[in-house]
Amino acid sequence: MTAAASSGAPLATRRPADIRRAWIERAEVALLDAREEGPYSLAHPLFAVSVPLSRVELLAYDLLPRRDAPITVYDDGEGYAEPTARRLQALGYGDVTLLEGGLSGWIAAGFEVYRDVNVPSKAFGEWVEHHRHTPSLPAAEVKALIDAKADLVILDARRFEEYRTMSIPGGVSVPGAELVKRVHDVAPNPDTLVVVNCAGRTRSIIGAQSLVNAGIPNRVAALRNGTIGWTLAGLTLDSGREGRFPATLSAEGDAAGRRRARAVADRAGVRRIDPAGLDRLRGDERRTLHLLDVRTPEEYEAGHLPGFRHAAGGQLVQATDEHVAVRGARIVLTDDPAGGGGPRADMTASWLAQLGWEAYVLDGDVSSLGSESGPDRRRLPTPDVETETIAPRDLLALLENGEAAVIDLTRSPRYRVGHIPGAYFSTRARLAGLIATLPKGVRPVLTCGDGTLARYAVADFPQGQRPLLLEGGAQGWVAAGLPLSAALDRLGDEPDDVYKRPYEGTDNSAAAMQGYIDWELELVAQLKRDGAHNFHVI
Repeated sequence: MTAAASSGAPLATRRPADIRRAWIERAEVALLDAREEGPYSLAHPLFAVSVPLSRVELLAYDLLPRRDAPITVYDDGEGYAEPTARRLQALGYGDVTLLEGGLSGWIAAGFEVYRDVNVPSKAFGEWVEHHRHTPSLPAAEVKALIDAKADLVILDARRFEEYRTMSIPGGVSVPGAELVKRVHDVAPNPDTLVVVNCAGRTRSIIGAQSLVNAGIPNRVAALRNGTIGWTLAGLTLDSGREGRFPATLSAEGDAAGRRRARAVADRAGVRRIDPAGLDRLRGDERRTLHLLDVRTPEEYEAGHLPGFRHAAGGQLVQATDEHVAVRGARIVLTDDPAGGGGPRADMTASWLAQLGWEAYVLDGDVSSLGSESGPDRRRLPTPDVETETIAPRDLLALLENGEAAVIDLTRSPRYRVGHIPGAYFSTRARLAGLIATLPKGVRPVLTCGDGTLARYAVADFPQGQRPLLLEGGAQGWVAAGLPLSAALDRLGDEPDDVYKRPYEGTDNSAAAMQGYIDWELELVAQLKRDGAHNFHVI
């Protein structure tokens, strides 16, 4: 069903049953939640992706690369779904509908809703452990082995930044997709116990099961409940560690990793294509296609294939919904820039295939595709409205004279850390309410971290009340040598734009951490009730 092209015409709807049927039949469909991440984390359908009204322009082109993919948007009666759908239409998407009845309609149809974020991946991790009985050890037993100086290595499967924040004593950072590639050098003795950890459960389970699937000779175990389990056992975590996997790879370790990973990918039904096959996929306008490079950020920045975005393999499995919004899309992975394929692409694709995605590994000689360097960059639309900008020191003068009011659209955690003194915090979805409360006679000035989101928000103001735009955003303010403030008197109501994850950071309560573990353990039963996930486990 296609939404009306005219922005003034009523939007068509899709029924919840139609969305669920598409999931079961592996047909393409994107279900987008237009609310902020906070309410999204409290209840949403399994494959619904968070695309808040506040951030549509920042997310759409990367999450939804095919402009005629079927897209359905919902909220829970807040009034965000329709303007989000209209904004998507303005960005060039032709098949945009509303979910009939919104979230309440989904629930009334008898379908499951889930808590938290990145739920498909977390639920899949529990599904894997349930079906494969992934070995694990409790924190107290691992601590006893450490104290006894047993022959073991502890491999932290999270992002390096997370590892530095908090880690198991003696642990080494080996992000998930690197495990099979690196383990033969990190633990060359087959008698060494390999323990894999993350903050909670998912990456520990997937990481340990990756090594089991690869058939390494070592005994393997996940650290049960990760750093959360360690903390709940009354044990102390390290912080600020720099332990990373060795920079160089032995020829023997490289060969073993490639051989074992390829065998796993073959068992999982991963498809292989060469550059000619990639051209055929790119030319298929009926299907959504994502091209992703699963190496480290440093490797990607040094050189990558044109058109491939960066998505480190372990994080791609952990948070697929942050990279791909259209369920049923095709995903092509690359690893080794000289030969396309590699163990990180093979292992990542093996998990994506089991998660129900149509997964490919680009293999063979890819030199004909060329190369480019530099960091990954979002694909962003051109702002609809031009606006007047103001330099940081000119803004300072206006603020000192009481002639300007700064509105900061950055994410609330960043605002809490530091913002332009006197700046109001707002999400774009609530911008109109804030504008109405500003003092008479002041000129609104929009900003955010780097100024990107603020450029799109200019269009949210009435024609005669357009704001100024701070050059370079808050980063430009800091670069000009001007101070930030951590005062929260203009934060407004408790923000709901970001969900506080109980497994990130070091200031979470024991009750929140235990509640999170309990929730994860209930996911298998919820998946069985749901019946629309298409997960399979090799």
